[in-house]
Amino acid sequence: MQTVSSTPAVYRPRPRPDASRVLVCLSFCGGGTAPFRRWADVVPDDVELALICYPGRESRFGTPFARDWIALRDDVVGAVRGLAGRPYTLFGHSMGSWLAFETAAQLERLGVARPSALVVSGGVAPHRRGVRGSHIPRTADSDDVLVDWMRTFGQMSAVVANEPELRAIAVELLRADLAVSESYRFTEGTRATVPLRVLYGSGDTEPFDEVERDWKSLADGGFEAFELPGGHFYETDVWAGLPRWCTEPAPGAGRP
Repeated sequence: MQTVSSTPAVYRPRPRPDASRVLVCLSFCGGGTAPFRRWADVVPDDVELALICYPGRESRFGTPFARDWIALRDDVVGAVRGLAGRPYTLFGHSMGSWLAFETAAQLERLGVARPSALVVSGGVAPHRRGVRGSHIPRTADSDDVLVDWMRTFGQMSAVVANEPELRAIAVELLRADLAVSESYRFTEGTRATVPLRVLYGSGDTEPFDEVERDWKSLADGGFEAFELPGGHFYETDVWAGLPRWCTEPAPGAGRP
């Protein structure tokens, strides 16, 4: 049975309190926990899947959206701190990749247990966001532009697009997350001090070799990067299989 944990920001599709390690997932701009829930069926038996629900959606629908980047990061940090009793890997996709990077850095500043490894997916390196990522929409864009973007990148189904109320909710959510993302400012000197693995789609919007180079420049621990089939959300079977890239040996120990 699926349950919401006592910490509202953490959703465990299949609770495994005796698991020896945890995979913590941070979603993309405008996203929630739903795209990761089926991963509970494929993670190893010794792994518990913990999905972070940002404010303003799903079980936290009544919680106001984060005001800015720092507020969202601190919300995530608070949720992850409650999971730090076991070794854990921190995974983030797209906007979640920057949140994972910044969350790990903030946990280190606070002296809280850092993740065992950091896996970032579908995102340019945070210090290059002002140079790359021109395909990302802006909060000033019209609803139609945002809907077109979500449809193009596979973030909105035809069912949602054709249902006015659901479409409006999706647009509001995306616009709120875009505002948070636009307020993000990379702090020079911030580093990934745990092993870092970068995943990126072969058909995504930036050249893979440049994305790899940019992330590597922020890595003080082990590092490796892999180009996977598909676009921003990869091919369907690739997305379904992403947990193995998060639960296999850390960077430097070989490809899953």
